[in-house]
Amino acid sequence: MRLRHAGAVLLACLGLLACAPQADPSNPFAPGIAGESDIDGLLIGHRLMAAGEYELALKAYTREAGKQGLTVDVLSAVGSANMRLGRLGQAERYLRQAIEKDETFVPAWNNLGVILVERGEIGEAAQVFRRAFALDSGESAEIRDNLRLTLAKLENPSYTEQNEPLQLVRRGTGDYLILSTP
Repeated sequence: MRLRHAGAVLLACLGLLACAPQADPSNPFAPGIAGESDIDGLLIGHRLMAAGEYELALKAYTREAGKQGLTVDVLSAVGSANMRLGRLGQAERYLRQAIEKDETFVPAWNNLGVILVERGEIGEAAQVFRRAFALDSGESAEIRDNLRLTLAKLENPSYTEQNEPLQLVRRGTGDYLILSTP
């Protein structure tokens, strides 16, 4: 019985060795990564965010940053993932960097506004949402609702939006709903 088990293990190991990348005798360096992937890390990250897997989404966004650099899309995505993980300080920093790269990037403005509301900085949040609303030409219902809720909270500080949470917006299809941060 042990002999059969040992034989099966040996065959499995040989099969794995056959699949391993072969070393190039003319290259003195160790073999690298299997090759560039055509998989879009931002798309994977967005899908993971939609599934509630924020830590995995952050890892996907970070890998994409290594491939394409800290673009406005990557910075905004990393900021949004950090926000969902409750890391508001980090999230704010990444979203502000995204805005510095592209002052017309509406999702970063909106998501920064959500963070500012969460941190209790309602006045600045209202200005940020106004900017996002103007840049978006009023086309996004999510941004319009965020602005409306923030202005109501600015006018009446005891106003609570328990039934109407602020919404996180990302580039592309879909949106993320901020229910609460830890």
